Amino acid sequence: MTAELTERVTHGVYTLIDALAARGEKQPNDTAYVFLRDGEHPEPPLTYGALADAAASRAAAFVAFGLAGRPALLLYPSGLEFVRTLLGCMRAGVVAAPLQVPTRARSLDRVRRVARDAGTRTVLTTAAVRADLLERFGDGPELAGLDLVATDTLPVASGIDTAMLPPPPEQDAPALLQYTSGSTGDPKGVVVSHANFLHNAVETQETWPCGSDGVVVSWLPLFHDMGMLFGVVLPLLAGVPAHLMAPEAFIRRPARWLEAISRFRGTHAAAPSFAYELCVKAADAGAVPEGLDLSCWRVAANGAEPVRWRAIEAFTAAFAPHGFDARAMCPGFGLAENTLKATGDCCDKPPTVLWLSDDARRDGRVTPRPAGTPGASPLVGCGRPVGETRVLIVDPDSLVPAGEDTVGEIWVSGPCVAGGYHGRPELTEQVFRARPAARPADSRTYLRTGDLGFLHDGELFVNGRLKDVIVRTGRNYYPQDIELSAESSAPGLHPNCAAAFSVDDGSTERLVVVVEVDGRTARAVEPELLRRLVRDTVWDNHRLETAEVLLVRRGSLPKTTSGKVQRRAARGLYEDGTLAAAAVGAR
Repeated sequence: MTAELTERVTHGVYTLIDALAARGEKQPNDTAYVFLRDGEHPEPPLTYGALADAAASRAAAFVAFGLAGRPALLLYPSGLEFVRTLLGCMRAGVVAAPLQVPTRARSLDRVRRVARDAGTRTVLTTAAVRADLLERFGDGPELAGLDLVATDTLPVASGIDTAMLPPPPEQDAPALLQYTSGSTGDPKGVVVSHANFLHNAVETQETWPCGSDGVVVSWLPLFHDMGMLFGVVLPLLAGVPAHLMAPEAFIRRPARWLEAISRFRGTHAAAPSFAYELCVKAADAGAVPEGLDLSCWRVAANGAEPVRWRAIEAFTAAFAPHGFDARAMCPGFGLAENTLKATGDCCDKPPTVLWLSDDARRDGRVTPRPAGTPGASPLVGCGRPVGETRVLIVDPDSLVPAGEDTVGEIWVSGPCVAGGYHGRPELTEQVFRARPAARPADSRTYLRTGDLGFLHDGELFVNGRLKDVIVRTGRNYYPQDIELSAESSAPGLHPNCAAAFSVDDGSTERLVVVVEVDGRTARAVEPELLRRLVRDTVWDNHRLETAEVLLVRRGSLPKTTSGKVQRRAARGLYEDGTLAAAAVGAR
């Protein structure tokens, strides 16, 4: 831990509530958070003093409601009420379970399943969301058994008597139930403690230091682990202002994110790889203003999905004329079960890229080749662990640790690893308490991430999800590679618009590639030609026969809240005919 970080974190700060109390006392008039309405217009800033008062007021109300020590769902649109309520929950000992605001009956059913799993009927939300849900679903069974509480109508009083509140939370007490974003099966809530939050923020600070002159700019959804850490937790711990916008504002016009970084002199911003690709498309379309200045951007964290080298190259080339420094691009690897970040690439050098033999990689071997070698593909390094976090590569079948440059399952150990899955002791034991074989001196337990990767010169490289790997003739093919080929097969296709998976028809495994196509591309390229282009590109790049290329309308593929395509959910929609009904030309 750096001397500056030790000075700023360890003096009486053991939880985020400690950090809030210290900020509220020492810098009450400093800006903590600003919400950019429409992604452009700043609303009145929320100061640390006002935030401390709001969190205490909400905590007092939650105690009066009898919620202390109990879980509650959080359903909030993008905005600062989420921040006030999250910290109010932490102060009162309410275990918050943040979720996306449901827009249809199907997503509201997920809310009900999460409530059932968490063991609560309390839903904290805004007055506007409450009214909307009651108007659309009030007469139906969807809201039955749920108590909707609007927190933005609660009065905010300064100088709350702390005697009214329970003692501040212990480090090991649960702070959050982070429900994983998969859409199939029963929801699983990751139990994140106050110590997990603090350790992850401290290690993130050590990897990507945010000094006193730091400014965070984020469009990521705050209920998502990546959005919460970068948009709420890291700014609070570092004591720097955060400028936040709704994800919809970014998606509708990606240049808004870059304009906000330029305008507010943002130093730290994070996003999945597809967001950087959307920014490149905006630049190619002439949608980026001439006066854009990104020279202030020191950490462009890149994670939550496979990091694509061509996207990094294209982004750097497009925005270097606007002051973007290639060293600012910082790939990382993380997951909710580790609170968030597990590894990260430092911001003092360009990202590491290895060109690997495709044939060797399919056989589970790591064989570097010179850049641009035919039959080789680039893979981006996701950095190293810092602090007490440890990464181990393990054979997923024998559980024997693998050496460097050997592909295996990524295991993680350290203080950021969450306590397990809420109410699932057996699954928790399997996933969070793994022990490697043939390593008796290692007394640690490890989190099995379910991701495949390898270590090269101590840096982590991620291949993909263990369960998503497509096996043909004993060789491994990674779906993200096939999807990238499909997306690059014709002009007009968007990043993160394809899903590749295997389907068992009872006699053989078939490769299916589903590609989202917007109306303009569908009109410009005849569907049969587009299907052939996808097949030919997949064959040329991977020597794989594609049994079916299904073209569907934009928005048909299921995605996580961070924008990742959910392959297993997509396969389920394919098998039940839902995707066929969304095919281009289908009625």
